[in-house]
Amino acid sequence: MDKINGRAIFIILAAGTAFFAASFAWAAMPEFHGFAEFAYGPKVSDDNTKRDNFNLFEQRLQLKTKYLFEGEGLLAQKNSSLNFKGDFTVDEYFSGKTDFELRELNFSASPSNDTDLKLGRQILTWGTGDYLFVNDLFPKDYISFFAGRDDEYLKKPSDAMKMSFYPSSADMDFVISKFEPNTIAEGDRLSFFDSFQGGIAGINSDRDLFEPPLQPSNLEYALRVYRNPGSQEAAFYYFRGFDKNPNSYKDEAARQLFYPRLDVYGGSLRGPVASGIGNIEFGYYNSREDSGGKNRLIENSMAKVLTGYEKDLGNDLKIGFQYLYGQTLNYADYSANLLPADFVFDEFRHRLTQRITKLYKNQTVAVSLFNFYSPSDKDGYVRPAISYNITDQWKVVLGANLPWGEDDLTEFGQMKRNKNIFIRSRYSF
Repeated sequence: MDKINGRAIFIILAAGTAFFAASFAWAAMPEFHGFAEFAYGPKVSDDNTKRDNFNLFEQRLQLKTKYLFEGEGLLAQKNSSLNFKGDFTVDEYFSGKTDFELRELNFSASPSNDTDLKLGRQILTWGTGDYLFVNDLFPKDYISFFAGRDDEYLKKPSDAMKMSFYPSSADMDFVISKFEPNTIAEGDRLSFFDSFQGGIAGINSDRDLFEPPLQPSNLEYALRVYRNPGSQEAAFYYFRGFDKNPNSYKDEAARQLFYPRLDVYGGSLRGPVASGIGNIEFGYYNSREDSGGKNRLIENSMAKVLTGYEKDLGNDLKIGFQYLYGQTLNYADYSANLLPADFVFDEFRHRLTQRITKLYKNQTVAVSLFNFYSPSDKDGYVRPAISYNITDQWKVVLGANLPWGEDDLTEFGQMKRNKNIFIRSRYSF
């Protein structure tokens, strides 16, 4: 479909849906809500991706609705519903390509007073971090994150069954899901570090990411057990599935990476501290395919600890800080098996973050600054933004993505050629 047709379809859908939502209220049909959005992100650095002058230029229409069931048996239970959310997009980065992403389509019900069920496509998240994830092993979209889309799009949907139980001792969430990898830079929209080429690659990238096939033995399982002792929120986590990033080599000669099997055991505690809110979270990552750490082609087991603190200073000013510590386990075995041409990663990693948010003009204007910094990797990522709620329907956001780093192979150093500023204009209905 060409660019003109794509734009025409987007305009027709947006106008027609807004008119329908504003003018009709059919008892036999659910009510649709959503938004129409324009986003543009010109580059402020050079790379070798598909476009030289921007890495975000799109129009988006999101529709969402909920249908409440009335009937007998399971469908008559409280909160029994069918939930839908989907995005139609016209992507000018790929010459006006039209697309549709189904973000939610699930059935939810409460079969009993202490049980909830959600089955189908859904967004899953848990843990205590702010842009930092220890026990949240659900899929993320880092292309959206670095390009300048709304934070909603950092979380990818999962095809899953989620069961929640609420006995008197503790609450519990249990998830069975199909494997879904993180969406990471692949050189077309965003450049990245390609270990096969030994540097930052763009459209010349040529590698194969091998995903586990869909079969019962490759289903993923996640468990969270949590309760509130006093004013604290305590949780324990277990995950059994796959690493969401292809950081291990299946076949070096064939330039093939894969997602190794992974177990994660963790816990978190969050609650009031020194007139603010503090949190601590830890996770032990067991690399099931190389638990001893002697295979140089497979990422080692790891330990991670995250601590954070946030505080409301009054006058609509909030601050937050985080520290993430990571340690590669069995590092001596890892080092002993490296070849002379291999890239060497540190045993210990440290990451600091800071968030400042200030509201103005009766809380209609929000100015924020989020900053990542790693003293071990010598890299960072600055995310300033200002948003203005013009009316209840109209909102404009202006921001920037400014990653930097001394080395090309670190998490943010490899993204340093993807700097941009962005603007998003949204009409909600």
